[in-house]
Amino acid sequence: MKIIRVTKESERAGAYYVRMAAMMRKYQIPLDAEIDAHDGESCHYILALDDIYPVATCRWFEVRDGVAEIGRVVVLPEYRGKHLGQAVVAEAEKWMREVGVKKVEISSRVNVADFYEKMGYRFNESGKAHHDTFECVFMEKVL
Repeated sequence: MKIIRVTKESERAGAYYVRMAAMMRKYQIPLDAEIDAHDGESCHYILALDDIYPVATCRWFEVRDGVAEIGRVVVLPEYRGKHLGQAVVAEAEKWMREVGVKKVEISSRVNVADFYEKMGYRFNESGKAHHDTFECVFMEKVL
């Protein structure tokens, strides 16, 4: 298994593939909701590859000076339980530290918030919100 920072358009396509295969079908998410305004030149992607096949991903982008948001953490169903979600998030955090990000924010689905808690994220005062398909909680971590 290899964890990479996406630098090529073909790698970005791999990240989109994982998101579409694992989330859009299961939750009936429309394409224009899955690929949103944050996906673009200022967005950074991490991709896990099993040999040449994309199997997990996440994205991050700066929301204000020194603060970034991680999102779209997705692992293909047949690769879950292998700590790939943790691996892509850890690589994103490493990259963010390198560029001076001090704090990370996450809008997590309620049912997976414990995944982020295990990685050191804490609930913030913003509480809960409903984002399109999911009920979410807001979490954060100081890097």
